[in-house]
Amino acid sequence: MRMEEAYIVKVEEGKEATHDKPSAGPVYRCIYAKDSLLHLPPHLDSPWQFFRDSASKYPSKAMLGRRQKSESEVDPYKWLTYQEAYETAIRIGSAMSSRGVNPGDHCGIYGINCPEWIITMEACNSHSVTYVPLYDTLGPNAVEFIINHAQVSIAFVQENKIPSILSCLGQCSSNLKTIVSFGNVSTAQKKEAKEHGTSCFSWEEFLQLGNLDCDLPPKKKTDICTIMYTSGTTGEPKGVILKNEAFMAEVLSIDQILHLTDKAASEDDVYFSFLPLAHVYDQIMETYCIYRGASIGFWQGDVRYLMEDVQVLKPTIFCGVPRVFDRVYAGINSKISSGGALRSALFQYAYNYKLGYLEKGLPQDKAAPFFDRLVFDKIKQGLGGRVRLLLSGAAPLPRHIEEFLRITSGATLAQGYGLTESCGGCFTALGNVFSMMGTVGVPMTTIEARLESVPEMGYDALSGEPRGEICLRGTTLFSGYHKREDLTEEVMVDGWFHTGDIGEWQPNGAMKIIDRKKNIFKLSQGEYVSVENIENKYLRCPLITSIWVYGNSFESFLVAVVVPDRKALEDWAVKHNSSTDDFKSLCENLKARKYILDELNSTGQKHQLRGFEMLKAIHLEPAPFDMERDLITPTFKLKRPQLLKYYKDCIEELYKEAKGTKV
Repeated sequence: MRMEEAYIVKVEEGKEATHDKPSAGPVYRCIYAKDSLLHLPPHLDSPWQFFRDSASKYPSKAMLGRRQKSESEVDPYKWLTYQEAYETAIRIGSAMSSRGVNPGDHCGIYGINCPEWIITMEACNSHSVTYVPLYDTLGPNAVEFIINHAQVSIAFVQENKIPSILSCLGQCSSNLKTIVSFGNVSTAQKKEAKEHGTSCFSWEEFLQLGNLDCDLPPKKKTDICTIMYTSGTTGEPKGVILKNEAFMAEVLSIDQILHLTDKAASEDDVYFSFLPLAHVYDQIMETYCIYRGASIGFWQGDVRYLMEDVQVLKPTIFCGVPRVFDRVYAGINSKISSGGALRSALFQYAYNYKLGYLEKGLPQDKAAPFFDRLVFDKIKQGLGGRVRLLLSGAAPLPRHIEEFLRITSGATLAQGYGLTESCGGCFTALGNVFSMMGTVGVPMTTIEARLESVPEMGYDALSGEPRGEICLRGTTLFSGYHKREDLTEEVMVDGWFHTGDIGEWQPNGAMKIIDRKKNIFKLSQGEYVSVENIENKYLRCPLITSIWVYGNSFESFLVAVVVPDRKALEDWAVKHNSSTDDFKSLCENLKARKYILDELNSTGQKHQLRGFEMLKAIHLEPAPFDMERDLITPTFKLKRPQLLKYYKDCIEELYKEAKGTKV
């Protein structure tokens, strides 16, 4: 691969295939780590030190803020200072100790993002207790599984989740001895817990058990900071073990890259917390803000008021996922198109003007300052008016949305890629390097990366356009799956973590995610099908919002379950004199199904799908795939085994129908 203006350096040559191992491409590092990867300085042993040092540096600085709801309205943000949060965490840690929770024990945290979540996390850090997030989006069964699997002895729980925890006490009371509410707890709830031998406290009651004058145990880099269960698209959740050294190195790597390429966070920054703290992405970002003395404002927990919370908080750092950025993009676009022809023309002129200068390599704030003030300022106000840094992760950000936000938001936008197993981001695009658009950028300064060939999918890591499975090694990797050495050995081979994601190195050294290794199967005629790649192409059809493509080795063609775009289908129905009263009936209408099927296959042809990758039959599903039916993960990935179970009869019908119509 010829590098033009490379942002990575080669540190090891590639390897040819052997009889039992596929070939592997060269090993690369980010240019900012060319001499060595970032290692944790000797004096740092625990994330607690980040918090303690910021509390001593900025005691009266606002740290954690939330809006309280009163009867008729929502108040402005009320803040706890660093000193107040620090003292509360010390007392909670001391209370945990008084309840017999010792260093190395496991503490569950269950609830939406709020000050108590962070304070509990820091209380655990203060006493070297391993915290185990319990997913807010998982039902009681998964919560019960995690409590037992991780032997959680104490759990801090959002007030309205207490009934859910109590309902599974019968199955996990041998482990769980203490429940602490983030708020209040009723007498009846205390009584119910007591029947299972478990004590239940309100937040205030528990605080009273602790004191400020307590000795904190010694900490080690190798202590387990957290066990984070990933939802997984198959089977039971897996507990990812992250040690203090990995967690802290990740935070320092973010700081290093922002410092070298944009601007590190400071005590003047304000972070908007709404992505789940049960996931590593937000936990790392909030720990980074704490390390830098920034303020963290929490959302109310209701997606309907998300943008209102942003307007009130006026954050400077906003971490999102493509779904949220898509919503922002759609909202802005509809305002532009309803603003009249003149306004629309001015916007388009300003957009193309700034795009031209960004493509020439000018930084975001210098590409078109006049138009930033005149045309794009209103868009900046949509996110509160002060955002300087936008970060996107969890799934690929569509290129048109990334370009739009880079031009109009007035902020530096960087897309990243990471897994729970890599302690969050392991690749990041560099702010103001416009040529990294559409990619996840370069390895973080704690990571070395290489591609491994996947011959059965036609991916060759040693070719002129290197493609293959992304493999990682470095200082921010996990330390295995809790009690599942078998699963650890599957993904950790010869010191390399195999991500299961297929990547392609770009000429400038950035990585582009193009496929997923596991979602591959063979059709009866022997053709391999990479289903995620196919779904991504069909998703470019504007008539649909979701699609699950299915095939197996007993059949020679593909079928799919499709969630149509309601408005698009109803518009078609009006044009074709079909009834739009009942959307479910409309989805069953044979002409409607044929219309969407034809449009999907036409989209497929446009994007060079091969004949056997075309769809022969589809089922239109009126309701979006959801977590209630266990069809998607909390990060909106399809759960394929569960989808097959749910739509089994439907799939059988589709195959019968398609074969019946075959000539």
